[in-house]
Amino acid sequence: MNKTLVFDMDGTIYNLYGVKNWLPMLRNEDTTPYTVGDALVDMVLLSDILTELKKDGWRIVVTTWTAKGGSKCYNTATAIAKKEWLKANNFPFDEFHAIKYGTTKLNATRKLGGFQILFDDCKAVRNGWKGGLAINPETTDIIEYLANLLK
Repeated sequence: MNKTLVFDMDGTIYNLYGVKNWLPMLRNEDTTPYTVGDALVDMVLLSDILTELKKDGWRIVVTTWTAKGGSKCYNTATAIAKKEWLKANNFPFDEFHAIKYGTTKLNATRKLGGFQILFDDCKAVRNGWKGGLAINPETTDIIEYLANLLK
């Protein structure tokens, strides 16, 4: 059976909301908030655990929204910035989807089928997730949860 871990970025593994003036910058179609923020988890440990989970057959997918109201050009630049941040932080993903703000995230991974676990800080997204489990990173330690999957 296919097993997939799906990660949101903003507010889940990436601290977009901790970047000073992030919202005015997004409204001005500035990608800086997607490149200067800190990780919300220990990225070295996360990378190590995800690498082990991949060996165990898990697929790793990032499904993240672009900025609300962003132009097509800005959304493309946002996707590039987010992907570069993941690579700079050694996040071992198999697929990356930067989708329009508000889009149903399951649409990006539905084709994979199988059992999917979503990590997302947005309650509405978690409530709409029909691919398996939806985990709230504000109440569940991502590293601990993933480490338990290895056991």
